[in-house]
Amino acid sequence: MSAVLFDMDGVLVNSEDYWVEFQEETILPWVVPDADVDVAEVSGMNYREIYDYLDSEYETAVSREEYIDRFTAAAEELYTERVDLLDGLYDLLAELEAAGVSTAVVSSSPHEWIGWVLERFDLEGAFEHVISADDIDASSKPAPDVFEYAADEMSVPPADCVVVEDSANGIEAADRAGATVVAYRIDAHGDIDRSPADVVVDSPAELRGTVLERAT
Repeated sequence: MSAVLFDMDGVLVNSEDYWVEFQEETILPWVVPDADVDVAEVSGMNYREIYDYLDSEYETAVSREEYIDRFTAAAEELYTERVDLLDGLYDLLAELEAAGVSTAVVSSSPHEWIGWVLERFDLEGAFEHVISADDIDASSKPAPDVFEYAADEMSVPPADCVVVEDSANGIEAADRAGATVVAYRIDAHGDIDRSPADVVVDSPAELRGTVLERAT
């Protein structure tokens, strides 16, 4: 394999526990109070597209501007104060670099949010590419567009990429792009469909070993 593409939320940092709770208890009841929406339905999407999706599929009770302001404030607190980094990430990145394997962050989050994480954990420059769904005028996960774009930016075919994802939409997107998919199982997502993945891992140590095995 030529490249490893890491999702951010739920993979690089343990933010999904917070986001799932925030969406279940705050965002979804606030935005669509008359609908029963499962978080898995929107997990992995860009937060702006979550609102657009809810607005098209259900009856929204708040404006897009109100929603964006509330989500952004929650994101800044989360990424700058609360999240923890994936155990062993520094070593994994060093081993991939030594093996000549390119790395990228590929996230549905905006660049500002990704930047908060990279700065907090001294990861600025640690990845060869940092790609946000905001970089492309295309559909968010589960569409494959962001991974196809990332592979093109890295000058490698998607088939030569390993993608590490945690959400059902992210796993599906990576599979549809034609990449090798490592699904990282986390409690926040419960019993989602991980069947499109090539392999499912349950711990940071297993994730590291599997990525190195598949990519080097």
